[in-house]
Amino acid sequence: MAEQKPKQPNQTNNQNKKPKRSPLTWLYYAVMIGLLIFFFYPVGGEKGIDKDLSYTKFTAYVENDAVASVTVYDDNTAEAKIRPEKYVLVFNNQEKGENANGKLKMHVPSVEEFAKYIDGVNATRKEAGKAAIDVSYAKSKGDWYLILVNILPFLLIVLFFVWMSRGMANAAGGGPGGIFNVGKVKAEVQHKDKKDKVTFKDVAGLAGAKQEVEEIVSFLKNPTKYTNLGGKIPKGVLLVGPPGTGKTLLAKAVAGEANVPFFSMSGSDFVEMFVGVGASRVRDLFRQAKEKAPAIIFIDEIDAVGRARGRNSMMGGGNDERESTLNQLLTEMDGFGSNSGVIILAATNRADVLDAALLRAGRFDRQIHVELPDLQERKEIFGVHIAGIKIDKDLDINFLAKQTPGFSGADIANVCNEAALIAARNDHKSVSRQDFMDAVDRIIGGLERKNKIMTEEEKRSVAYHEAGHATISWLLRWGNPLVKVTIVPRGMALGAAWYLPEERQLTNKDHIMDNLCSLLGGRAAEEVFLQQTSTGALNDLERATKQAYAMVAYYGMSDKLKNLSYYDSTGRYDMGFAKPYSEKTAEVIDSETSAIIAEQMARAKKILEENAEGHNKLAQMLIEKEVITSDDVEAILGPRPWVSRTDEIIEANEAMRLKGEEEKPKKKRAPRKKKAEEVADLPSTSETIQ
Repeated sequence: MAEQKPKQPNQTNNQNKKPKRSPLTWLYYAVMIGLLIFFFYPVGGEKGIDKDLSYTKFTAYVENDAVASVTVYDDNTAEAKIRPEKYVLVFNNQEKGENANGKLKMHVPSVEEFAKYIDGVNATRKEAGKAAIDVSYAKSKGDWYLILVNILPFLLIVLFFVWMSRGMANAAGGGPGGIFNVGKVKAEVQHKDKKDKVTFKDVAGLAGAKQEVEEIVSFLKNPTKYTNLGGKIPKGVLLVGPPGTGKTLLAKAVAGEANVPFFSMSGSDFVEMFVGVGASRVRDLFRQAKEKAPAIIFIDEIDAVGRARGRNSMMGGGNDERESTLNQLLTEMDGFGSNSGVIILAATNRADVLDAALLRAGRFDRQIHVELPDLQERKEIFGVHIAGIKIDKDLDINFLAKQTPGFSGADIANVCNEAALIAARNDHKSVSRQDFMDAVDRIIGGLERKNKIMTEEEKRSVAYHEAGHATISWLLRWGNPLVKVTIVPRGMALGAAWYLPEERQLTNKDHIMDNLCSLLGGRAAEEVFLQQTSTGALNDLERATKQAYAMVAYYGMSDKLKNLSYYDSTGRYDMGFAKPYSEKTAEVIDSETSAIIAEQMARAKKILEENAEGHNKLAQMLIEKEVITSDDVEAILGPRPWVSRTDEIIEANEAMRLKGEEEKPKKKRAPRKKKAEEVADLPSTSETIQ
């Protein structure tokens, strides 16, 4: 895959810029802090009890020696602090200590009269030998203080509602709006002037899929070519295929090849906790795409929002928000014309669960199947991914492609990266063939656990088990060719065998039977040579049972249920509430499945008994070497008389290549342009004819 270049400094990408905070946002924070301060903390500052009283009662407290100090303000108000021993008298018998800052508030006739009164009191107290009352004079706090305390909370609330109103107006008009922007789309936008855009040359393999999407690219480049003839381009194209096959990459290549804006979004991004958000985001996404038409909208994992409606009606009606989003998507796909310049691409690996209305003509008109790469396509994908890796000169890409059947493009990328890491871990100067093989083993079987200690009995049991698999798969015609067998624990398994699955377009009954026999070879070897069974055959039995069940219930390969298939491609019965067959038929399916397993088990035992010597040699070699390859098996059991399907494909591809080169017309050399001097020296036409 092409290496992405760093973005240029002058490149504009509004999606990557962090949104600036509006001044109203900061005002909102200030309002909330102010409200918290005024509602949770008293403005007075001092903790205690403030008590308002008349001037007459104040003078009575003075006579009772309850006042310690007085502060007089120029607005004819005063505050008196009470002596601690008089708290019980003044503050209604409250305990001392609760009112350490308690004050008395009052109005005085005038500052001058109060000063005369308090001077007289202090003179009397001095004659009686008592301490004088401390008197101080200060300016009043003013009316603004009271206004601020009483009006400010209401003012802050008004400002808060003004800010919210502006946020709603901006959200409705498409402008920036705080929390009300939850309905705005969060799509990743790839602009047409992007420097490191993906094109078809960056997509290895997928020849058939690329051919189908070329029409979309042609329409986006030259729409009048189709509209002048009355043709209509499909509104939507659905990419269907297993995970990691390159669906998203292919969609990006379409946008890059057509040089149009590319709006990318995941299906799960439409739905959140707020009701109506998904539908709002769908509307906003299509609005933006229409503004920048021609453009491409790409929805990855569309099954997250496009599942069939009403499937969970028995469980309470399903997700209404998801269904509302789907309804809005259906409406938008019908709401613009075919010639608006907006094309929808979507990707999923679960096309069977999508709503039928989404797949009808006029919405997703086409379905492009992006399958796992075949041998030739894997070779091309390896060529792309090893371009940036320092590899050995003698590394054969054909060998790598042969060793990775069933691998997706993502798996191959992972293999290349893992091989580079293994080479670096082992201090290699370049990535060798063995590094790639170790990477494949690491991905398929898991990490090798050499520190796992096994007893001799366990080691012998695993060796006989794996030798049973190897022997039977080698001796059966339709068995998958063996690559390697090991008894070194990997992942959760105590032993493993690697085979090359044959890449067949069709699988018949003989193929399945040989595969079943190979799967049961491990358990059969345990019963024949060890006279006991172990839990190591769990995975083998699981796979064998599922294949036998599929033969009976799906493929119609049973004698009693011939040509009947109960496979449900629509997924209607995936919840298990109903079955398309009766209980009597279920019993027949169970009995037929058991009969197939028993038949292949007996067959495996017979093969092992007939080739006991070769099997025991393989088992002993495994105990000694721990790892054996196909060469070791060939040395003991002899060469296989059948040609591998993979080799047949390689030979066929090579023959087609040679045939194409032979049929390729030879280009005629263009005549050399003569110089003016040469033309002048040539005879005339008449002279040439003579």
